[in-house]
Amino acid sequence: MFATLAGKALVPVGLAVTGFMVVCCLILYSVIREDLHRAEIVHATNLADTILKSTRYAMHKSDRDTLATIIQNVGEQRGVDHVRIFNKKGVVTFSAKSGELNRQVDKNAEGCVVCHKAAIPVTNLGTMQQARTFRNSNGDGVMAITAPIYNDPACSSAACHVHLPAQKILGTLDIGLSRAEHDRSLAMLRIQMVVFTLMSLLLTIGGVTALLRRNVFIPIRRLRNYVDSSALKNEVPEPPPHLPHDLDIIAIRFYKERMAATGKEKTVSK
Repeated sequence: MFATLAGKALVPVGLAVTGFMVVCCLILYSVIREDLHRAEIVHATNLADTILKSTRYAMHKSDRDTLATIIQNVGEQRGVDHVRIFNKKGVVTFSAKSGELNRQVDKNAEGCVVCHKAAIPVTNLGTMQQARTFRNSNGDGVMAITAPIYNDPACSSAACHVHLPAQKILGTLDIGLSRAEHDRSLAMLRIQMVVFTLMSLLLTIGGVTALLRRNVFIPIRRLRNYVDSSALKNEVPEPPPHLPHDLDIIAIRFYKERMAATGKEKTVSK
């Protein structure tokens, strides 16, 4: 196959098209995956901001029952892996999972070390720095956002529980969302890209094959049949009509050389 003209023409084209499609799909997949990841972080951040705003009034009134109810209701929502609030000492004070209450959070954990890696904790982080991904105890992917609860004038001047104005961080909200839907979307995207690549490859190779067959392979076969038939006959037939320009020149030159060799002169009718 590789020794024939068809093999030498189609195999490189197939390999080039396949490589091009694979590279393009990999680049496109990485871009889409990054966009989905950023959108996932924005969604988790917006949800964390909504929870903080929803619980602010209960915090100002020191209404622990209302605050616990809000955290519990959010934790029961579909797609929420965990939601908890821990104080400045790293102790979980509110959580949708009762087993986490009063538990000390490790400051060297993935979600905490970003702020606590220095002697003085960092008080301001960007959205991307607040986000982390990991797998929970069940092996499921989780996207978590750590949002600090900042001290504001309403907190520092509250009559129920005063916080000094110099204290910037009162606690931290930690919310984790399941990545199951995100992973399913990426898996479906991979399947669609594989199907798209195979379809594009088949259509491209099929189209190139049809064009080469019509414009190259069939004219070359006609030229070859003409040369073979001319070698078996005493009288040289005229070149086949409607050949591509280059093949037509070859056929006419062959015809003239054969005519000259047989001592005959005849004008080619075209």
